[in-house]
Amino acid sequence: MRVFVIDLSVCNGCYCCQIACKDEHVGNDWTPYAKPQPDTGQFWVKLFEEVRGTVPKVKVAYRPHLCMHCDEAPCIPACQRNAIYKREDGIIIIDPEKCAGHRNCIDACPYGAIYFNEDLNIAQKCTGCAHLLDNGWSKPRCADACPTEALKFGEESEFADLIAGAEVISPELGLKPRVYYLNIMKRFVAGTVYDPEQKEVVIGAICTLTDTKSGEKFTISTDNFGDFWFKGLPDNAGYNLQIEKDGRVKTIENISTRKDINLGDIPLT
Repeated sequence: MRVFVIDLSVCNGCYCCQIACKDEHVGNDWTPYAKPQPDTGQFWVKLFEEVRGTVPKVKVAYRPHLCMHCDEAPCIPACQRNAIYKREDGIIIIDPEKCAGHRNCIDACPYGAIYFNEDLNIAQKCTGCAHLLDNGWSKPRCADACPTEALKFGEESEFADLIAGAEVISPELGLKPRVYYLNIMKRFVAGTVYDPEQKEVVIGAICTLTDTKSGEKFTISTDNFGDFWFKGLPDNAGYNLQIEKDGRVKTIENISTRKDINLGDIPLT
């Protein structure tokens, strides 16, 4: 069984995967694997780019998004024409000759990975470049074009160690996706501590972030720029922050990680 493993820590947002997919499928008829992908409106591999935080505490996250080739793919039973099937290697294919354009599979896919081709009246999506795999290629075009090797493709057993430390998108759905992500960016809380009287940043201030529900504490010190970054925090958690240096204490309460937080310049008086 084959899988995709995507390491987001080395994905630099170059769009090579997205462009390579277009190059391979736009204008090319690979029946019975797929009819030509339209040149606009469809991205069988789409690079999501998210700007997180606010200036100057900003991080940019990139994530290639494609069909998850789920072991429990909901699109398969949703298809009225039995046009969607899972290959022995785990790749999910929409047979373009059987598809009759009912669109049920599009509604069934929680990942938004299936598109509708109005001109051909068929549903379309990533095929894992199965037409290449069946003709001697070891990987699809997106993985072959990735300059940083962030996007890998191969046998599940080959990537067992990587998969052990990886995550899937929306695991609570129980669909068992075969696209695994390493180093998904988590939420952060950041800021800069300064002394308003000295008009200088405060180096070495002890910053303690406390989870308001569990009581778990995270402690770091401000760096030579007076900055602190709490990284790897879960979504939708609540925290209180205490900053202390030389008997001076600053408390900030009710911090939520519904989004990434830049607390800005914080005076320590």
